[in-house]
Amino acid sequence: MTMIISLVLIICFFTLMIGIGIHSRKHAKDVNGFILGSRSVGPWLSAFAFGTSYFSAVIFVGYAGQFGWNFGLASTWIGLGNAFIGSLLAWSILGRRTRIMTQHLSCKTMPDFFGERFQSKPLKVAASVITFVFLIPYTASLYNGLSRLFSMAFDFVDYSVCVIVMAVLTGVYVLIGGYMATAINDFIQGIIMLFGIVMVIGSVLADNGGLLQAMKSLAAVEGDAGWAGAYSSFLGPNPTFLFFVVMLTSLGTWGLPQMVGKFYAIKNEDSIKKGTVISTLFAIIVAGGCYFLGGFGRLYDIDVQAEGFDAVIPAMLSTLSPIVIGIVIVLVLSASMSTLSSLVLTSGSTITLDFIEPLSKKKMEEKKKMLIMRLFIVVFVIISAAIAIFQAKSKNMFIAQMMGVSWGALAGAFLAPFLYGLYYKKTTKAAVAVSFVYGVGLEIIQLLVSLKLIDVSGIPVIGFVFTNSLYSGVFAMVGGLIIVPIVSLLTKKSIPENTESMFECYNTTKTVEITDSLGK
Repeated sequence: MTMIISLVLIICFFTLMIGIGIHSRKHAKDVNGFILGSRSVGPWLSAFAFGTSYFSAVIFVGYAGQFGWNFGLASTWIGLGNAFIGSLLAWSILGRRTRIMTQHLSCKTMPDFFGERFQSKPLKVAASVITFVFLIPYTASLYNGLSRLFSMAFDFVDYSVCVIVMAVLTGVYVLIGGYMATAINDFIQGIIMLFGIVMVIGSVLADNGGLLQAMKSLAAVEGDAGWAGAYSSFLGPNPTFLFFVVMLTSLGTWGLPQMVGKFYAIKNEDSIKKGTVISTLFAIIVAGGCYFLGGFGRLYDIDVQAEGFDAVIPAMLSTLSPIVIGIVIVLVLSASMSTLSSLVLTSGSTITLDFIEPLSKKKMEEKKKMLIMRLFIVVFVIISAAIAIFQAKSKNMFIAQMMGVSWGALAGAFLAPFLYGLYYKKTTKAAVAVSFVYGVGLEIIQLLVSLKLIDVSGIPVIGFVFTNSLYSGVFAMVGGLIIVPIVSLLTKKSIPENTESMFECYNTTKTVEITDSLGK
């Protein structure tokens, strides 16, 4: 029964997604429309696009299971941090200035922003390479959260088949409809995620005697903490580790190209104000709900040493009714495909516009750009799917570790120069370059440490920084925020000459005309 219900829901889901892609093809006739929806996307679509790109199967299955197991109910702070730091503050601090500055400079991607804001083709090319390279393992990680859930519902279907089907269908509607298809699908997927997470939480709590009984049972668990009540306490058994998790998963979004790109496409300042509220509420329910759910993981008999943290959430769901399991399957598919579509669009556009075009001797026509972008979207989907399948079958640790450092590398390299580029006129090209090297370099060292190729455990401070990718990721971001202004003061000669005129755009208001009601 579970299999039949899940299959019907999945078929309906995929049919709707492809239909929207076909319907949205009229918005993807040129580069601006394909990448940014002609900068006419309204608050609801923008807010849901931001939220669904933020929260994927990695969050629902991986992080919720791992951190819920480690912190108990205190893991809910991670979701609230995502809501108020990763969504509310991100929209408030970055939203308006990003839309205005990128429109003024005619930027379509984050690497494009670095190139135009700092008048540097090398920075543009370097940022595009960093983006493309580190988005591949990031994308591959999305598939991993699906394997156990699909095996629970369809034990006769190979994981590779699931990955290929999801990759193909996501690629199809992105190739056809571009950003507008992605945004509309994200809205629908977001609705599924909102209702789905509420239903799942209610079902799990009911399965454990209700909220009060579940919390009482959790309070009696000693677990790895060694003392009863650790997993039901306010800050959990390890507040320091919890803080680093909150900071990386919340502040890190400020430097992720696929997240910041949502501000490029929004139509006006009023939409930003509305989008801020919508996005924050969405994050409270979805992210807060996921981590709250994961906090009850220790009520279930799970051997995480043998099965891994990815087994926690599926184990919690395995006892639920077939209809709830079917909804969960669609929920995770929604979360994964929304994030996947955003990532493949970002990667395909940045490698075309920010790497190939700047290095091309001749000016590229619109049709040629569109063709190359679509080709690289296909290439990106194939590579990421292949990596995911290889990882699942071989359990190769290199790929697993690469996934862990991707977020830290992107956020560490880009957060500081992007933020200062919007607010600080004296930010220099040299400072941006140093931030790129620092952020990527720190995470490469983290990868080598994780793979046990080098040992820094005995070195004071450094050993702590590289305890895991969460710690090094936070140090990469915070370090960048300190490094950029210092290096800028030491390299004043590399300030672009026309910086003053760039910042005048904040004093004027521009509104993009809407050509279709879908943007409203």
